[in-house]
Amino acid sequence: MSQSPLTIPAAGKHHFLLLDMVALFLLLMLTGCSDTSQDRAKAQDGPKKKTAPVTLGYSEKKTIPVELHAVGTVEPFATVAIKSQITGTLKSIHFKEGEDVKKGALLFTIDQRPFTALLNQAQGALAKDRAELDNARKELERYTHAVKKGYVSTEQADQAATRVATLTATIQADEAAVENARLQLEFCSILSPIDGRTGEIPVAEGNLIKANADTEMVTINQISPIKVSFVMPGRFLGEIQRYRQAGSLQVLLPGIENNALTGRFSFIDNRVDPTTGTILLKAELANEDKRLWPGLFVDVRLILTTRPDVVVVPTQAIQVGQDGAHVFVVRDDMTVEDRQIVTGTIADGETVVEAGLQPGERVVTDGQLQLQNGTRVEERAGPMAAIDAKTAESEQKQIRGTP
Repeated sequence: MSQSPLTIPAAGKHHFLLLDMVALFLLLMLTGCSDTSQDRAKAQDGPKKKTAPVTLGYSEKKTIPVELHAVGTVEPFATVAIKSQITGTLKSIHFKEGEDVKKGALLFTIDQRPFTALLNQAQGALAKDRAELDNARKELERYTHAVKKGYVSTEQADQAATRVATLTATIQADEAAVENARLQLEFCSILSPIDGRTGEIPVAEGNLIKANADTEMVTINQISPIKVSFVMPGRFLGEIQRYRQAGSLQVLLPGIENNALTGRFSFIDNRVDPTTGTILLKAELANEDKRLWPGLFVDVRLILTTRPDVVVVPTQAIQVGQDGAHVFVVRDDMTVEDRQIVTGTIADGETVVEAGLQPGERVVTDGQLQLQNGTRVEERAGPMAAIDAKTAESEQKQIRGTP
């Protein structure tokens, strides 16, 4: 006898369907509770705060200079444009372009032969007139004795005396002519009037040189010592004069091959320019190694005096906002405080803090853009510093165009 397939009554089907729904509901409830518990745990833990890598510096108490800044122009201490005082043919040039020469050094020689001939001619005329004067004096002596004895008239004696006086004046003129000819001969040798460096030579041997021509034969600049001229606002004139009298005024030129040059303040103009409100100042520098060159633009620091025991921070630590200057101060727990400060003068990459900081406090000098009040920080060191250095080196190479 064959078995019939198992059949479930309709009421049984409804029973199983109800059980499935209950099981599914319980499963969803357990899953929801589990998810809710995990979310609550995460909410209790909270998001982890990120630590910002920064570079740190310190506030310090120092003695700093009170100074004014300007852009100066380097000028030669003295400039001489060499020209010939006579007309003649250039025979020799005794130096090279750009060469240093000493005072009294022979620069040019002009053909001396025409001037030697003029000197000989003047000397010959002088000798001739001197001989005639000797003869005239003898004649005057004879006429003087003859007049006393009545042999000649007084008029003849007076004529002899006049001839002596005339020849005497002629000899004076001859002596002046000789001196002038000798001077012209000396002008054939052109000497340097100062120690200095020669410039371009626009003439060549064999050229005809004209006396006092419009174009100089060479220009000599004295560059050791040398001068630097600069202007300051006229409102600082009183302070400059006061500190100059006190002897504390100094001039420094930073950025010349990473070594500052110290100069002597030497000149204050006698007027303030009414169009610009500035006054011209000058300083002298030894320039023994000739690092300064006429025409260069240089940064000038005019140091008036010094302030002892003031608080300073690296200038790059200061951020300027709408409410003024502020810095990020690092607390002991390595979180930062955004603190407002009052700044003063800047000197050698450091800024004076008049109020808001104490000596020895740590401040952020790089990485401020990622910070806000309360941000936790860590000081860059080791690999981070190496990465920064490598990045900076790469940027410099790109600027220079080197691989």
